[in-house]
Amino acid sequence: MQRRELLRVVRALQNQPTAPFHEEAMRDAIMEELKKCPHVRIEHDNYGNMIARYRRGTRRRPRWAFAAHMDHPGWVRNKKGEWQFLGSVAERFLIGARRREFGNFAMWDLPAFELKDGQIHSRACDDLLGCAEIICLFRELEAAKADVHCLGLFTRAEEVGFWGAIQLARSGELPKDITVFSLETSAPRGGAEIGRGPIVRVGDRLSIFDSGETARVMNVAAANGIPVQRCLLDGGACEASAYQLYGYRSVAASIGLGNYHNCAPDGSIQCEYVSVDDYANMVRLCLAVTTAEESDPVGMLRATLEKRAATYQDFFRPI
Repeated sequence: MQRRELLRVVRALQNQPTAPFHEEAMRDAIMEELKKCPHVRIEHDNYGNMIARYRRGTRRRPRWAFAAHMDHPGWVRNKKGEWQFLGSVAERFLIGARRREFGNFAMWDLPAFELKDGQIHSRACDDLLGCAEIICLFRELEAAKADVHCLGLFTRAEEVGFWGAIQLARSGELPKDITVFSLETSAPRGGAEIGRGPIVRVGDRLSIFDSGETARVMNVAAANGIPVQRCLLDGGACEASAYQLYGYRSVAASIGLGNYHNCAPDGSIQCEYVSVDDYANMVRLCLAVTTAEESDPVGMLRATLEKRAATYQDFFRPI
């Protein structure tokens, strides 16, 4: 896809208001974008999560499920009609905060989309970028006429503890042999930097992800010349941990995010921001992973180590 079209997709999503349990506008925008994909079918579970299925060719069972959430921290009216903030933001940032109301929920009063110096600035990058990446992946698969079978999982209320992902994982809707690939935007840690490529996550604050599938993602990135970083992002948690806790094989990758949850280093509320290059390379990574031939990354690593060890065999002496 041309960069202009990649940006158009993410702008179409970021123009929609969203908050935990109020993802209707985001859902509708995603469905509208996926109408451009004739090989994609959309299902809805009993909790409002969406499962988009790209299927072309003879593969009966999907190999990958790319997951992203449709909400962003915001204010929601509770049963008493009072405003309550849902999402991980320190109380000091909420005092005197300006918000924009959308009926029974509200967001930070910030621009929906701005492009500055190769970066996307928005009131909500997390995780609308992940949703846009899945849409762009499906568009790329259509353009390539790819004979693959994969899923896109668009979940609700991640910001209050993976609510939608937990319901989906417990429902049995997903085949147990699938690999869930969680797509996120996250504050860089462990030496990761914004603009140096997607961050393949070894794990998060809660768990370590599947080592074999993580190695597969790294191998695919190297084979296709896609710049990536490999780090433990333990400043927060992502849906890969949620799916993993319910028995699914999980991996994750993030785009480096500035002003995480709109909280700027100087204590003010500002737009989140990401690198356009990181966004484009995440789409490339998802496409490469989906269309790569099956391999045994653990076996490949074992063979590499054994070959290296064999070069020192002549130094061996019994003790």
